Amino acid sequence: MRAADISPLGGLTLEISNRLLCLFSADVTADGDRYVIEVPRREIETGSVDPDGTYRVALIDADVPAEDEASATTESAPTEPQPPVEAGEIRYVEVEDIGKQGDGIARVERGYVIIVPGADVGERVKVEITEVKSNFAVGEIIDEGL
Repeated sequence: MRAADISPLGGLTLEISNRLLCLFSADVTADGDRYVIEVPRREIETGSVDPDGTYRVALIDADVPAEDEASATTESAPTEPQPPVEAGEIRYVEVEDIGKQGDGIARVERGYVIIVPGADVGERVKVEITEVKSNFAVGEIIDEGL
């Protein structure tokens, strides 16, 4: 978990889980005797959200005046999403594609790409993350055929 100071109202600090799948703004609309929050199509298409899944939802008031928003963030809070993996982390991934260089391509949270050299499409492997960049990581196979 990492903390982010998100509101000037009472110094509210929110713990954001490393399991955060996506973040977007949406309106709440009435639909008969229930209320609906629409998930953007891009979140389904990137694989961040499964339309048949069940998720926890956090609602944050959007009525904070714009001049207060700048004071609501801290210098340590990232301005863009951080990679969902860290160097040295062990992951189980399924290879979905082959890249231009012939390396396996797997996707994890928010559609983040892990390049897996030596892996084939459809293979499920255990990898150790060896390199992390903002838009992809490299994973070395440590166990095959899972």
